[in-house]
Amino acid sequence: MRGSDVTTGSLFSYVDLDARVPEHHPLRKIRAIVNAALRCLDAEFDKLYAADGRPSIPPERLLRAALIQILFSIRSERQLVEQLRYNLLFRWFVGLAIDDPVWVATVFSKNRDRLLNSEIARQLLAAILAHEDVAPLLSDDHFSVDGTLVEAWASMKSFQPKSEPAGLRGPDNDGSQTPSPPPPDPTPSDTTHKIAPAPTANNTETETKMASSDRNAEVDFRGTRRSNATHASVTDPDARLYRKGKGKPAHLCYMGHALMENRNGLVVETELTRADGCAERAAALAMINRYSSGSTRRLTLGADKGYDANGFVRDLRAMCVTPHIAAKARHSAIDGRTTRHAGYAVSQRKRKKIEEPFGWGKTVGHIRKTMLRGLNRVGAQFTLTMAAYNLSCLPRLLAT
Repeated sequence: MRGSDVTTGSLFSYVDLDARVPEHHPLRKIRAIVNAALRCLDAEFDKLYAADGRPSIPPERLLRAALIQILFSIRSERQLVEQLRYNLLFRWFVGLAIDDPVWVATVFSKNRDRLLNSEIARQLLAAILAHEDVAPLLSDDHFSVDGTLVEAWASMKSFQPKSEPAGLRGPDNDGSQTPSPPPPDPTPSDTTHKIAPAPTANNTETETKMASSDRNAEVDFRGTRRSNATHASVTDPDARLYRKGKGKPAHLCYMGHALMENRNGLVVETELTRADGCAERAAALAMINRYSSGSTRRLTLGADKGYDANGFVRDLRAMCVTPHIAAKARHSAIDGRTTRHAGYAVSQRKRKKIEEPFGWGKTVGHIRKTMLRGLNRVGAQFTLTMAAYNLSCLPRLLAT
């Protein structure tokens, strides 16, 4: 008998979202670990909210929604709120019942800005790693460190000269101020511009329409010198102009750093700094200090040649950390007392796995080009993305 294609609504709804999710779905294990981690942060959430007033979005649901946005590559918070209206899997993971109303996108963004900061994201990452099922997967002795560039949400046109008082430049090394030199004469590159063709009967109407529209004007930067010392972005002042190497284009960006344990390649610490040539080594010392504060165990730290500096190696040895750093061809700070051990070669193989969380975060996550501004917000997003990467690996690791 042929079925009838007629839709009839029911008076009551008895949909159980938990029954709709398959028993062996990987999100089940992820949600159990996330819920246990959020319970550990309950006291921290109480400090962020007042005792009275209008109830906000529960912080647990907000963080689950932020994680599901990263795990499923949802482009924006507006799209996330739209999918929460009809996606039963997302509703179940976040904690919304089938009849619960979904938040307005702007309200969600305001609550996210209030809750999600670098410290909360770092505590969530630590709580996930401290879970009873996750802690045995971590190595206690062997780690790797690296950094990656996070492109800022700012145009190169926003990189403008810094405003200074008339006749004065910025403070010198001793704190004094000296008169700034007179402005240089305009060079040909500063004054040249494209000459428009003479108007004809065919293009007069087109040029009139273009002149009347509020079009973003084109800018030719050829021949101009710009640096972080004299210029800053008016859109995102924390972003810095930086290029990855010689011959590479310069971008306004941040620098994200990650500390990875070598057993299963899980990220255990993160840091986000302004893009700078010395930021990687300073961030590595800060992450090691946070993760193994007060420890007397002998650790190993694998890294690439960018970390091969005398001062950095000396600081690691003073912290009871053996520097398993790739040695430069000339003037290397790594000598035979480190490279002669078999563990050095193992660390050099393992350290390359740190590119996996960076690649995952730039293809699945949102750290290739962030849509947030400011060191604190971008740092929270970077840490949350690394936490989401760890969560994506756990179902496979726990199954084996």
